[in-house]
Amino acid sequence: MKKIAFISEKIKKYNKKIIVPGDKSISIRFILMASMAVGKSTAFNILRSEDVLNSLYALKKLSINFKINKNNCEIYGKGLNGLNFKNNTVINAGNSGTLARLIFGVLINSKNQIILKGDKSLEKRDFSRVIKPMLMMGQNIKSNNNKLPIKIKGTNFPRPIHYSESIGSAQVKSCILLAAMKTPGITKIDAIPSRSHTENMFKYLKLPIKIKKRKELEFISFKGMKNYKGFNYIIPGDISSASFFIVLTLLTKNSKILIKNVNVNSSRTGIIDILKKMNGRIKIRNKKIYKGEEIADIECEYSPNLKGIKINPLINSRAIDELPLIFCLVCAKANGISYAKNLGELRHKEQDRLKFVLKFLKMIGIKAIEKNNNLKIYGNPNLKLNGNYIVKNFMKDHRAFMLSCIAALTLGGKSWSIHDLDSINTSFPNFMSLLKNLGAKIH
Repeated sequence: MKKIAFISEKIKKYNKKIIVPGDKSISIRFILMASMAVGKSTAFNILRSEDVLNSLYALKKLSINFKINKNNCEIYGKGLNGLNFKNNTVINAGNSGTLARLIFGVLINSKNQIILKGDKSLEKRDFSRVIKPMLMMGQNIKSNNNKLPIKIKGTNFPRPIHYSESIGSAQVKSCILLAAMKTPGITKIDAIPSRSHTENMFKYLKLPIKIKKRKELEFISFKGMKNYKGFNYIIPGDISSASFFIVLTLLTKNSKILIKNVNVNSSRTGIIDILKKMNGRIKIRNKKIYKGEEIADIECEYSPNLKGIKINPLINSRAIDELPLIFCLVCAKANGISYAKNLGELRHKEQDRLKFVLKFLKMIGIKAIEKNNNLKIYGNPNLKLNGNYIVKNFMKDHRAFMLSCIAALTLGGKSWSIHDLDSINTSFPNFMSLLKNLGAKIH
Protein backbone atom coordinates (compact mmCIF):
# COMPACT_ATOMS: atom_id res chain seq x y z
CA MET A 1 0.00 0.00 0.00
CA LYS A 2 1.37 3.40 -1.01
CA LYS A 3 1.91 5.89 1.80
CA ILE A 4 0.15 9.19 1.15
CA ALA A 5 0.21 12.49 3.06
CA PHE A 6 -3.19 14.25 3.23
CA ILE A 7 -3.23 18.00 3.91
CA SER A 8 -6.44 20.05 3.89
CA GLU A 9 -5.58 23.27 5.70
CA LYS A 10 -2.80 25.84 5.77
CA ILE A 11 -0.43 25.99 8.70
CA LYS A 12 -1.17 28.61 11.36
CA LYS A 13 1.36 31.20 12.52
CA TYR A 14 4.28 29.99 14.67
CA ASN A 15 7.45 31.26 16.35
CA LYS A 16 9.83 28.37 16.94
CA LYS A 17 13.41 27.15 17.17
CA ILE A 18 14.30 23.93 15.36
CA ILE A 19 17.32 21.77 14.56
CA VAL A 20 17.53 19.99 11.20
CA PRO A 21 19.43 16.69 10.73
CA GLY A 22 23.11 16.42 9.82
CA ASP A 23 24.29 17.42 6.38
CA LYS A 24 23.87 14.54 3.89
CA SER A 25 26.77 15.55 1.64
CA ILE A 26 29.18 15.78 4.57
CA SER A 27 27.86 12.59 6.19
CA ILE A 28 28.58 10.52 3.07
CA ARG A 29 31.97 12.14 2.51
CA PHE A 30 32.91 11.51 6.14
CA ILE A 31 32.07 7.81 5.74
CA LEU A 32 34.18 7.41 2.60
CA MET A 33 37.11 9.40 4.01
CA ALA A 34 36.97 7.51 7.31
CA SER A 35 37.15 4.18 5.46
CA MET A 36 40.53 5.19 4.00
CA ALA A 37 41.92 6.56 7.27
CA VAL A 38 44.13 4.50 9.55
CA GLY A 39 42.16 3.56 12.67
CA LYS A 40 38.87 4.68 14.21
CA SER A 41 36.97 7.78 13.08
CA THR A 42 33.89 9.07 14.93
CA ALA A 43 31.09 11.27 13.58
CA PHE A 44 28.58 13.04 15.79
CA ASN A 45 25.18 14.16 14.43
CA ILE A 46 25.61 12.00 11.33
CA LEU A 47 22.46 11.93 9.21
CA ARG A 48 20.54 8.69 9.81
CA SER A 49 18.84 8.36 6.45
CA GLU A 50 18.68 5.68 3.77
CA ASP A 51 21.39 7.32 1.65
CA VAL A 52 23.80 7.42 4.57
CA LEU A 53 22.96 3.92 5.78
CA ASN A 54 23.49 2.60 2.24
CA SER A 55 26.94 4.20 2.32
CA LEU A 56 27.77 2.37 5.54
CA TYR A 57 26.45 -0.94 4.22
CA ALA A 58 28.48 -0.49 1.04
CA LEU A 59 31.68 -0.12 3.05
CA LYS A 60 30.76 -3.14 5.16
CA LYS A 61 30.78 -5.19 1.95
CA LEU A 62 34.25 -3.80 1.23
CA SER A 63 35.46 -5.10 4.66
CA ILE A 64 35.19 -1.80 6.55
CA ASN A 65 33.53 -2.21 9.94
CA PHE A 66 31.33 0.40 11.58
CA LYS A 67 29.27 0.83 14.71
CA ILE A 68 26.20 3.05 15.09
CA ASN A 69 25.76 4.24 18.67
CA LYS A 70 23.08 6.41 20.23
CA ASN A 71 25.10 9.61 19.86
CA ASN A 72 27.69 8.83 17.20
CA CYS A 73 28.90 6.58 14.41
CA GLU A 74 32.30 4.87 14.54
CA ILE A 75 34.13 3.68 11.41
CA TYR A 76 37.27 1.55 11.54
CA GLY A 77 39.41 2.56 8.57
CA LYS A 78 42.09 0.38 6.99
CA GLY A 79 44.17 2.95 5.14
CA LEU A 80 44.46 3.66 1.44
CA ASN A 81 44.92 0.02 0.44
CA GLY A 82 42.84 -1.80 3.03
CA LEU A 83 39.73 -2.82 1.06
CA ASN A 84 39.22 -6.57 0.84
CA PHE A 85 36.24 -8.19 -0.86
CA LYS A 86 35.27 -11.10 -3.08
CA ASN A 87 35.08 -10.80 -6.86
CA ASN A 88 31.70 -9.59 -8.16
CA THR A 89 30.58 -8.27 -4.79
CA VAL A 90 27.29 -6.39 -5.28
CA ILE A 91 26.89 -2.89 -3.83
CA ASN A 92 23.43 -1.31 -3.86
CA ALA A 93 23.59 2.49 -3.63
CA GLY A 94 19.81 2.76 -3.33
CA ASN A 95 18.79 6.29 -4.30
CA SER A 96 22.14 7.91 -3.51
CA GLY A 97 23.82 9.51 -6.51
CA THR A 98 26.51 10.87 -4.21
CA LEU A 99 27.49 7.41 -2.96
CA ALA A 100 27.23 5.81 -6.39
CA ARG A 101 29.48 8.39 -8.05
CA LEU A 102 32.01 8.91 -5.27
CA ILE A 103 32.61 5.21 -4.69
CA PHE A 104 34.22 4.97 -8.14
CA GLY A 105 37.09 6.99 -6.68
CA VAL A 106 37.40 4.78 -3.59
CA LEU A 107 37.65 1.73 -5.89
CA ILE A 108 40.37 3.10 -8.19
CA ASN A 109 42.91 0.47 -7.05
CA SER A 110 40.57 -2.41 -6.10
CA LYS A 111 41.91 -5.84 -7.00
CA ASN A 112 38.50 -7.45 -7.52
CA GLN A 113 35.42 -6.39 -9.42
CA ILE A 114 32.28 -4.97 -7.83
CA ILE A 115 28.84 -4.68 -9.38
CA LEU A 116 27.24 -1.33 -8.58
CA LYS A 117 23.43 -1.18 -8.53
CA GLY A 118 20.73 1.26 -7.42
CA ASP A 119 16.98 1.77 -7.21
CA LYS A 120 14.81 2.43 -10.28
CA SER A 121 15.44 6.17 -10.13
CA LEU A 122 19.23 5.85 -9.85
CA GLU A 123 19.36 3.26 -12.62
CA LYS A 124 17.97 5.87 -15.03
CA ARG A 125 20.75 8.36 -14.30
CA ASP A 126 23.79 8.86 -16.52
CA PHE A 127 27.18 8.02 -15.00
CA SER A 128 29.33 9.15 -17.92
CA ARG A 129 30.48 12.21 -15.99
CA VAL A 130 32.45 10.01 -13.55
CA ILE A 131 33.17 7.12 -15.92
CA LYS A 132 35.18 9.36 -18.24
CA PRO A 133 37.79 10.57 -15.69
CA MET A 134 37.98 7.15 -14.00
CA LEU A 135 38.79 5.49 -17.34
CA MET A 136 41.51 8.10 -17.85
CA MET A 137 42.97 7.14 -14.45
CA GLY A 138 43.05 3.46 -15.47
CA GLN A 139 39.91 2.02 -13.89
CA ASN A 140 38.20 -0.88 -15.70
CA ILE A 141 34.49 -0.14 -16.18
CA LYS A 142 31.74 -2.05 -17.96
CA SER A 143 28.30 -0.49 -18.34
CA ASN A 144 25.22 -0.48 -20.50
CA ASN A 145 25.14 2.99 -22.03
CA ASN A 146 26.75 4.53 -18.90
CA LYS A 147 23.91 3.42 -16.62
CA LEU A 148 23.59 1.05 -13.67
CA PRO A 149 24.28 -1.75 -13.09
CA ILE A 150 27.98 -1.04 -13.69
CA LYS A 151 30.94 -3.37 -13.20
CA ILE A 152 34.00 -1.66 -11.69
CA LYS A 153 37.49 -3.04 -11.23
CA GLY A 154 40.52 -1.05 -10.14
CA THR A 155 43.97 -0.83 -11.61
CA ASN A 156 47.37 -1.70 -10.14
CA PHE A 157 48.77 1.49 -11.66
CA PRO A 158 46.37 4.43 -11.24
CA ARG A 159 47.45 7.42 -13.30
CA PRO A 160 47.35 11.06 -12.24
CA ILE A 161 45.36 13.15 -14.72
CA HIS A 162 44.68 16.77 -15.58
CA TYR A 163 40.91 17.01 -15.91
CA SER A 164 38.61 19.84 -16.95
CA GLU A 165 35.35 19.68 -14.95
CA SER A 166 32.97 21.91 -16.91
CA ILE A 167 29.60 20.96 -15.37
CA GLY A 168 29.97 22.41 -11.88
CA SER A 169 29.57 18.95 -10.35
CA ALA A 170 30.93 18.43 -6.84
CA GLN A 171 30.38 14.70 -7.29
CA VAL A 172 32.77 14.53 -10.27
CA LYS A 173 35.35 16.66 -8.49
CA SER A 174 35.11 14.58 -5.31
CA CYS A 175 35.27 11.28 -7.19
CA ILE A 176 38.54 12.35 -8.85
CA LEU A 177 39.98 13.60 -5.55
CA LEU A 178 39.17 10.34 -3.75
CA ALA A 179 40.85 8.39 -6.55
CA ALA A 180 43.81 10.77 -6.45
CA MET A 181 44.40 9.85 -2.80
CA LYS A 182 45.44 6.37 -3.97
CA THR A 183 47.34 7.61 -7.05
CA PRO A 184 51.05 8.47 -7.14
CA GLY A 185 51.96 11.87 -8.55
CA ILE A 186 49.92 15.05 -8.85
CA THR A 187 46.32 15.05 -10.08
CA LYS A 188 44.95 18.35 -11.36
CA ILE A 189 41.37 19.53 -11.82
CA ASP A 190 40.21 22.74 -13.50
CA ALA A 191 36.67 23.09 -12.17
CA ILE A 192 33.65 25.32 -12.23
CA PRO A 193 33.06 26.09 -8.52
CA SER A 194 30.73 23.68 -6.71
CA ARG A 195 30.31 22.26 -3.20
CA SER A 196 33.65 22.31 -1.40
CA HIS A 197 33.09 19.80 1.44
CA THR A 198 35.66 17.31 0.13
CA GLU A 199 38.35 19.97 -0.23
CA ASN A 200 37.58 21.32 3.25
CA MET A 201 37.94 17.85 4.74
CA PHE A 202 41.24 17.36 2.90
CA LYS A 203 42.54 20.64 4.33
CA TYR A 204 41.43 19.74 7.86
CA LEU A 205 43.26 16.40 7.56
CA LYS A 206 46.36 18.25 6.30
CA LEU A 207 46.35 16.38 3.01
CA PRO A 208 48.46 18.00 0.24
CA ILE A 209 45.76 19.85 -1.71
CA LYS A 210 46.26 23.24 -3.35
CA ILE A 211 43.44 25.43 -4.69
CA LYS A 212 43.78 28.61 -6.71
CA LYS A 213 40.84 30.67 -7.95
CA ARG A 214 41.02 32.71 -11.13
CA LYS A 215 38.02 34.37 -12.72
CA GLU A 216 35.25 31.77 -12.77
CA LEU A 217 37.37 28.64 -12.30
CA GLU A 218 39.11 26.76 -9.51
CA PHE A 219 42.47 25.13 -10.19
CA ILE A 220 42.97 22.19 -7.86
CA SER A 221 46.09 20.05 -7.51
CA PHE A 222 46.56 17.10 -5.19
CA LYS A 223 49.58 14.90 -4.45
CA GLY A 224 48.50 11.34 -3.70
CA MET A 225 49.61 8.42 -1.52
CA LYS A 226 49.58 10.21 1.85
CA ASN A 227 48.13 8.16 4.72
CA TYR A 228 46.19 9.86 7.51
CA LYS A 229 44.86 8.84 10.90
CA GLY A 230 41.26 8.41 11.99
CA PHE A 231 39.50 11.63 12.98
CA ASN A 232 36.45 13.00 14.79
CA TYR A 233 33.82 15.20 13.17
CA ILE A 234 30.66 16.98 14.35
CA ILE A 235 28.40 17.20 11.31
CA PRO A 236 26.39 20.45 11.05
CA GLY A 237 22.75 20.72 9.99
CA ASP A 238 21.88 20.42 6.30
CA ILE A 239 20.91 23.68 4.58
CA SER A 240 19.00 21.70 1.95
CA SER A 241 16.77 20.37 4.74
CA ALA A 242 16.57 23.81 6.37
CA SER A 243 15.44 25.36 3.08
CA PHE A 244 11.96 23.83 3.31
CA PHE A 245 11.39 25.51 6.67
CA ILE A 246 12.85 28.80 5.44
CA VAL A 247 10.36 28.90 2.56
CA LEU A 248 7.51 27.72 4.79
CA THR A 249 8.19 30.64 7.12
CA LEU A 250 8.59 33.26 4.39
CA LEU A 251 5.13 32.33 3.08
CA THR A 252 3.29 31.86 6.43
CA LYS A 253 1.72 35.04 7.80
CA ASN A 254 3.17 36.41 11.06
CA SER A 255 5.55 33.46 11.47
CA LYS A 256 9.18 33.33 12.55
CA ILE A 257 11.75 30.56 12.89
CA LEU A 258 15.31 30.08 14.12
CA ILE A 259 17.16 27.09 12.65
CA LYS A 260 20.19 26.23 14.77
CA ASN A 261 23.68 25.06 13.71
CA VAL A 262 23.24 24.91 9.93
CA ASN A 263 26.08 24.48 7.45
CA VAL A 264 26.35 27.79 5.58
CA ASN A 265 29.36 26.93 3.44
CA SER A 266 29.35 29.58 0.70
CA SER A 267 29.15 26.87 -1.97
CA ARG A 268 25.73 25.89 -0.54
CA THR A 269 24.08 29.22 0.31
CA GLY A 270 22.76 30.16 -3.11
CA ILE A 271 19.23 29.86 -1.76
CA ILE A 272 19.93 32.48 0.92
CA ASP A 273 21.34 34.92 -1.64
CA ILE A 274 18.39 34.38 -4.00
CA LEU A 275 15.71 34.71 -1.33
CA LYS A 276 17.26 37.86 0.14
CA LYS A 277 17.24 39.48 -3.32
CA MET A 278 13.55 38.58 -3.54
CA ASN A 279 12.92 40.52 -0.29
CA GLY A 280 13.00 37.45 1.91
CA ARG A 281 13.57 38.41 5.55
CA ILE A 282 16.52 36.21 6.45
CA LYS A 283 19.41 36.80 8.85
CA ILE A 284 22.53 34.72 9.48
CA ARG A 285 23.53 34.76 13.16
CA ASN A 286 26.36 33.35 15.31
CA LYS A 287 28.55 32.36 12.37
CA LYS A 288 31.67 30.31 13.17
CA ILE A 289 34.21 28.12 11.39
CA TYR A 290 34.43 24.42 12.19
CA LYS A 291 37.11 22.37 10.41
CA GLY A 292 36.82 24.51 7.30
CA GLU A 293 33.01 24.63 7.26
CA GLU A 294 30.96 27.72 8.09
CA ILE A 295 28.18 27.06 10.58
CA ALA A 296 25.49 29.50 11.74
CA ASP A 297 21.92 29.95 12.95
CA ILE A 298 19.40 31.00 10.28
CA GLU A 299 16.62 33.33 11.36
CA CYS A 300 13.75 34.13 9.02
CA GLU A 301 10.24 35.53 9.19
CA TYR A 302 7.14 36.07 7.09
CA SER A 303 7.94 38.15 4.01
CA PRO A 304 4.83 39.67 2.39
CA ASN A 305 6.61 41.70 -0.31
CA LEU A 306 8.45 39.09 -2.35
CA LYS A 307 9.51 40.21 -5.81
CA GLY A 308 10.60 38.47 -9.00
CA ILE A 309 14.28 37.90 -9.73
CA LYS A 310 16.78 37.30 -12.52
CA ILE A 311 18.92 34.51 -11.12
CA ASN A 312 22.58 34.73 -12.08
CA PRO A 313 23.47 31.35 -13.69
CA LEU A 314 26.70 31.35 -11.63
CA ILE A 315 24.52 30.78 -8.54
CA ASN A 316 22.90 27.63 -9.95
CA SER A 317 25.48 25.18 -8.60
CA ARG A 318 25.24 26.82 -5.17
CA ALA A 319 21.48 26.19 -5.02
CA ILE A 320 20.99 23.21 -7.32
CA ASP A 321 18.91 21.16 -4.87
CA GLU A 322 16.85 24.13 -3.73
CA LEU A 323 15.99 25.68 -7.13
CA PRO A 324 12.75 23.67 -7.62
CA LEU A 325 11.53 24.83 -4.19
CA ILE A 326 12.32 28.45 -5.09
CA PHE A 327 10.65 28.19 -8.51
CA CYS A 328 7.48 26.36 -7.42
CA LEU A 329 6.73 28.42 -4.33
CA VAL A 330 8.68 31.65 -3.93
CA CYS A 331 8.75 32.68 -7.60
CA ALA A 332 5.12 31.58 -7.90
CA LYS A 333 4.09 33.95 -5.08
CA ALA A 334 6.43 36.79 -6.02
CA ASN A 335 5.33 40.04 -7.60
CA GLY A 336 6.69 40.11 -11.15
CA ILE A 337 8.50 37.78 -13.52
CA SER A 338 11.41 35.57 -12.46
CA TYR A 339 14.09 34.35 -14.87
CA ALA A 340 16.61 31.52 -14.61
CA LYS A 341 19.05 30.17 -17.20
CA ASN A 342 21.24 27.12 -17.82
CA LEU A 343 19.10 24.73 -15.80
CA GLY A 344 20.06 21.54 -17.64
CA GLU A 345 21.63 20.03 -14.51
CA LEU A 346 18.14 19.79 -12.96
CA ARG A 347 17.34 17.13 -15.56
CA HIS A 348 20.00 14.79 -14.10
CA LYS A 349 18.63 14.39 -10.58
CA GLU A 350 16.35 11.76 -9.01
CA GLN A 351 13.92 12.73 -11.75
CA ASP A 352 13.86 15.44 -14.42
CA ARG A 353 13.25 18.18 -11.86
CA LEU A 354 12.85 20.91 -14.47
CA LYS A 355 10.00 18.92 -16.02
CA PHE A 356 8.51 18.48 -12.54
CA VAL A 357 8.70 22.25 -11.90
CA LEU A 358 6.78 23.00 -15.11
CA LYS A 359 4.13 20.39 -14.35
CA PHE A 360 3.74 21.63 -10.76
CA LEU A 361 3.45 25.31 -11.74
CA LYS A 362 0.80 24.45 -14.33
CA MET A 363 -1.13 22.48 -11.71
CA ILE A 364 -1.31 25.47 -9.34
CA GLY A 365 -2.18 27.92 -12.12
CA ILE A 366 1.12 29.74 -12.56
CA LYS A 367 2.27 30.57 -16.08
CA ALA A 368 5.79 29.38 -16.87
CA ILE A 369 7.73 29.15 -20.10
CA GLU A 370 10.77 26.90 -20.62
CA LYS A 371 13.03 27.00 -23.67
CA ASN A 372 16.47 25.39 -24.00
CA ASN A 373 16.69 24.86 -20.22
CA ASN A 374 15.90 28.53 -19.54
CA LEU A 375 12.86 29.34 -17.42
CA LYS A 376 10.49 32.29 -17.08
CA ILE A 377 7.91 32.29 -14.25
CA TYR A 378 5.05 34.80 -14.02
CA GLY A 379 4.48 35.27 -10.30
CA ASN A 380 1.12 35.96 -8.66
CA PRO A 381 1.33 37.40 -5.13
CA ASN A 382 -2.47 36.99 -4.82
CA LEU A 383 -2.36 33.28 -5.63
CA LYS A 384 -5.08 31.40 -3.74
CA LEU A 385 -5.89 27.76 -4.41
CA ASN A 386 -9.31 26.14 -3.95
CA GLY A 387 -9.05 22.81 -5.76
CA ASN A 388 -8.13 19.24 -4.89
CA TYR A 389 -4.52 18.44 -5.76
CA ILE A 390 -2.82 15.09 -6.26
CA VAL A 391 0.97 14.82 -6.55
CA LYS A 392 2.28 11.43 -7.68
CA ASN A 393 4.50 9.68 -10.22
CA PHE A 394 7.60 11.73 -9.41
CA MET A 395 10.10 8.83 -9.19
CA LYS A 396 9.99 8.89 -5.37
CA ASP A 397 11.96 12.15 -5.47
CA HIS A 398 12.24 13.13 -1.79
CA ARG A 399 12.58 16.83 -2.55
CA ALA A 400 9.47 16.80 -4.76
CA PHE A 401 7.48 15.26 -1.89
CA MET A 402 8.69 17.80 0.68
CA LEU A 403 8.18 20.73 -1.72
CA SER A 404 4.59 19.60 -2.25
CA CYS A 405 3.96 19.50 1.50
CA ILE A 406 5.21 23.07 1.88
CA ALA A 407 2.96 24.12 -1.02
CA ALA A 408 -0.08 22.54 0.61
CA LEU A 409 0.66 24.26 3.94
CA THR A 410 1.21 27.72 2.42
CA LEU A 411 -0.93 27.95 -0.73
CA GLY A 412 -4.04 26.24 0.63
CA GLY A 413 -6.65 24.44 -1.46
CA LYS A 414 -9.46 22.06 -0.50
CA SER A 415 -7.12 19.10 -0.19
CA TRP A 416 -3.71 17.76 -1.18
CA SER A 417 -2.87 14.08 -1.60
CA ILE A 418 0.90 13.68 -1.84
CA HIS A 419 2.13 10.19 -2.67
CA ASP A 420 5.31 8.34 -1.66
CA LEU A 421 5.65 9.68 1.87
CA ASP A 422 8.40 7.13 2.51
CA SER A 423 10.64 8.96 0.00
CA ILE A 424 11.71 11.32 2.81
CA ASN A 425 13.71 8.47 4.35
CA THR A 426 16.33 9.15 1.66
CA SER A 427 17.44 12.43 3.24
CA PHE A 428 15.12 13.73 5.99
CA PRO A 429 13.34 10.98 7.99
CA ASN A 430 11.95 13.36 10.65
CA PHE A 431 10.60 15.94 8.16
CA MET A 432 6.95 15.23 8.97
CA SER A 433 7.45 15.27 12.74
CA LEU A 434 9.18 18.66 12.53
CA LEU A 435 6.28 20.04 10.47
CA LYS A 436 3.78 18.74 13.02
CA ASN A 437 5.78 20.32 15.85
CA LEU A 438 5.25 23.67 14.11
CA GLY A 439 1.50 23.01 14.09
CA ALA A 440 0.96 21.46 10.66
CA LYS A 441 -2.05 19.15 10.41
CA ILE A 442 -1.09 16.19 8.23
CA HIS A 443 -2.93 12.91 8.01
